Amino acid sequence: NEALMEQIADVGNGNYSYIDSLKEGRKVLHDQLQATLHTVAKDVKVQVEFQPAQIREYRLLGYENRMLARQDFKNDAVDAGEIGAGASVTALYELTPFGSPSSVEPLRYQPQPATEKPSSPPAAHAGELAFVRVRYQPPEGGASRELAQAVPAPPSATPFARASDDFRFAAAVAGFGQILRGGRHTQTFGLPQVVAIADAARGQD
Repeated sequence: NEALMEQIADVGNGNYSYIDSLKEGRKVLHDQLQATLHTVAKDVKVQVEFQPAQIREYRLLGYENRMLARQDFKNDAVDAGEIGAGASVTALYELTPFGSPSSVEPLRYQPQPATEKPSSPPAAHAGELAFVRVRYQPPEGGASRELAQAVPAPPSATPFARASDDFRFAAAVAGFGQILRGGRHTQTFGLPQVVAIADAARGQD
């Protein structure tokens, strides 16, 4: 029961794993054990703000049960996740650049013409695609610390076929998850595409 395992791990600030083979057991209990036992950051929160002059729409894939209200980002009383040594977290967004067709019907009383961009951002932020904030507490506790970094807008989009193996494999996994959940947003993207992308991006490991 993965849903129950996840809830128990969340309440206890722990981790859960499903071990179905000797290889998976070695990965969890040997290769990843340090990340599980040694916390380097507590109550980690991430906030991503997209530049409205660059991105028309965005959708975070997954993490529905991890969403926080905007006002809770700086509220240290609101619990969040822990990060262990050597661990990494991946979040994928589906983006609609400005000038592309919208995926939703425009509102009747608040229309946004497809050709009309929002008001231009201040010159200091004009070349930015997004702004990312990370907030966390040290493992020993104490006051929270915050890091912030602007993400520059690329001159052009990189074709998917030229993206890294890690990115393409993560996209295949996310697409598979979306299909398992009913495929509300996948359109013509199906299992054959998942297999083809994952097989071409398996990497050395």
